[in-house]
Amino acid sequence: MAFFDTLTAMLASPLMQRGLIVAVLVGISAPVMGTYLVQRRLALLGDGIGHVALTGVAMGWLAGSAAGLTPHDLQAVPGAVIAAVFGAVLIELVREKGKTSEDVALALLFYGGIAGGVLLIGLAGGTAANLTGYLFGSISTVTELDVWLTAALAVLILTIGLMLRRALFALSHDEEFTRATGLPIRTLNILVAVLAALTVSVSMRVVGVLLVSALMIVPVAIAQLTARSFRATMATAMTVGALVCVTGLSITYFHLLSPGATIVVLAIGVYAVVALLRPLRRRPAEDSDPHLDAEDDVRLHENT
Repeated sequence: MAFFDTLTAMLASPLMQRGLIVAVLVGISAPVMGTYLVQRRLALLGDGIGHVALTGVAMGWLAGSAAGLTPHDLQAVPGAVIAAVFGAVLIELVREKGKTSEDVALALLFYGGIAGGVLLIGLAGGTAANLTGYLFGSISTVTELDVWLTAALAVLILTIGLMLRRALFALSHDEEFTRATGLPIRTLNILVAVLAALTVSVSMRVVGVLLVSALMIVPVAIAQLTARSFRATMATAMTVGALVCVTGLSITYFHLLSPGATIVVLAIGVYAVVALLRPLRRRPAEDSDPHLDAEDDVRLHENT
């Protein structure tokens, strides 16, 4: 009875209600873009964008400080979105022109983003400690404004990510074939980068910029162990993402733990369990590429 009383109290708490709503939205939307990034072998792109988003947070605070305002998410989140989108588009253009390798471009985002964030927050009159909530997540401070911002960005990510699934699948699976079909390669590449940036901006309140990539990638990695098509991988990853976010947040209500770290460790734990159990249920005939969605591939060829 004590457990159910505590559970009821948790669900009745406005703070937990807001946190659970944000957790579900992030858990569903983050793996959508993660599926495309994993397919394109750009799993670490989320980390690079996250570090740039940290600079955007500090820029928002600096702008607010210059205007005589108290640092608040109202300035921080838009700054993070702008900086993340700029960084994502920049790295995509650098990758396209081939002037430097992807790992070097990502490294520049990593180091420049963290250094820029710490430097700018100092100019805004704050300290590096002010960035802790964005580094590791701070879902306990989620406000109604955060819920609405998260909902708006999540709906945008899901709408574009799901409606353009066939085109983005083709781009991720075979870029040369996609080019031959006449689809706008550059536009689609930049669109993926922008959506990844928006995903990072949405997720940083839950797990923080240092762990945001894990929420985008680990559910997809779990789904790949069981799913046999691109569509099934995405659907399974969305389900897993929502479940680990809600479960991890609920655990932190009963125990004083970091929500972001708890969610990520829980997701990795699920991956380990599924990986261990997979050989017990797998038959040789099931040895197929989890990325491949034959139905989508056939339809795309039929339309050329």
